[in-house]
Amino acid sequence: MSVILLQGAALVSLGWSVVVITIQCIGIYKLFRYNSAPLPKPVSPTLDEDEVPHITIIRPVKGVEVGLYECLASTFRQAYPKAKLTIYLCVSSTDDPAYPILRQLIADFPGFDAELLVEEDDPLLHGTRGHVNNLGPNPKIRNISRAYREAKGDVIWIVDCNIWVTTGAAGRMIDKLCGFQPGGGRTTPYKFVHQLPLVVDIESPDTEEVQSLLLANPDIPHGSAGILGRGGRLEEMFLATTHAKFYSAINTAGVAPCIIGKSNMFRKSHLERFTDPAQNPILATTEGSRGRGIDFFSSYICEDHLIGDLIFKSGLPGFKNHGLVFGEVAIQPMSGMSTAAYIARRVRWLRVRKWTVIVATLIEPGVESLLCSLHLAFALTTLPWFHNTLGIPPTRSAMAAIWTLSVSIWMLVDRWLSSKLYECQSVDVDEDTPAFARGTSRPGGIKARAFSEWLPAWLGRELLALPIWTWAVLLGTTVSWRGRRFRVRMDMSVVEIDAKPQWSQLHQVVTTSRQQPLGMMTPRSRSKGRVD
Repeated sequence: MSVILLQGAALVSLGWSVVVITIQCIGIYKLFRYNSAPLPKPVSPTLDEDEVPHITIIRPVKGVEVGLYECLASTFRQAYPKAKLTIYLCVSSTDDPAYPILRQLIADFPGFDAELLVEEDDPLLHGTRGHVNNLGPNPKIRNISRAYREAKGDVIWIVDCNIWVTTGAAGRMIDKLCGFQPGGGRTTPYKFVHQLPLVVDIESPDTEEVQSLLLANPDIPHGSAGILGRGGRLEEMFLATTHAKFYSAINTAGVAPCIIGKSNMFRKSHLERFTDPAQNPILATTEGSRGRGIDFFSSYICEDHLIGDLIFKSGLPGFKNHGLVFGEVAIQPMSGMSTAAYIARRVRWLRVRKWTVIVATLIEPGVESLLCSLHLAFALTTLPWFHNTLGIPPTRSAMAAIWTLSVSIWMLVDRWLSSKLYECQSVDVDEDTPAFARGTSRPGGIKARAFSEWLPAWLGRELLALPIWTWAVLLGTTVSWRGRRFRVRMDMSVVEIDAKPQWSQLHQVVTTSRQQPLGMMTPRSRSKGRVD
């Protein structure tokens, strides 16, 4: 009986490792195919003016980050008809240190339908007819709610403030969303489209002004140049290897709403319909009081996944679900993140995500190189077929050798893939493209990581993956945020520990004495206060 059980376990391990490797191969193929050469020019900007969809671009901003000006300026540099763009820069307060930069952006790009919206001026939340509790505590939703309500046209493109997008991003995303093809052809449109995120860890902030603002802000984590100050390299490694492979593969198969909230585009009319219980049968009638559109999600964290999940699950004839715009990358510059900050960021993300996609979260350790290779080595040295046919001995030394070989091959593939992605061959480049977005293959771009520099980051990321997952998923429900602790609830809301509730609505978090929501600071604060 024990032999049967052992071989049964080995069969499961073999099946699992084959599935994981197959999924990775799909992702690697898609990444190589679409990120190895310049992308074709988008179709939508060349259409007749009355056929070009109007886009409302919403950029939530909180605090000063590395490359903030260039990231936000990329919105104004789109190769898309200017008359078909409305740009809303959203900030919580005029005291936010990013506020002067946002005003400067508006001045530097005249002729755009662009507006700086301050949350403190939102009539829904403040003023004689407004109330702070008209929305839940989610800081990002509160930040962009007015921009969403006042959007012009139907297409909404939400881009985080720390994301740089190529000049052709708007056109290519519209092509995917609406089904535009070269030569006037049309294909099935999508309900939701998005981009592959990449982090570029740069050595120092880009200007003295930004350096001073960052260093003056103790709430933005900065690490030293030593090993404990390389959290940005770990984040860079995660997004360019494991995340990129599975993100591309799952979106190729289209079996699940696999998105990350960096750069997402959808239709306002669809979200309004999907958040109305009277029009969407998958919603309970009791959810009618939660508002419409993005306001529907204001009492919850992990709003990006929830929006994508609802759009994915809500039926609409004639539309595909989610479409990843392959080759288009959303680049996030980063500088000075400590290893502790990286770990805290991953723990926060996992503890929120585990209640939204429980099954995917539980099986996540099995897709990592060290554990997946162990499954493969165990299967190959346990099942008799491999011994009888291939001569693989059923010994521990053989198992160790196979595991080592598998991990080594995995590492070399990741080295090749990450190097390919950071060449940025698919990125549109012109005189305004910042160095962090030019890639390693162009003059003026970032320097390619030497293998001696790349390997410690890869090993660190892989070795930390299982401990971080164990700590986040199995050993607690609390997250640390600005020196305070919060408990993540099963409905994806959070509540401050040992604090007196001050919000009147369900699924909301405890706020400060001024009734400001989780992650939002008092007007004098300079912190981002965001989970991303």
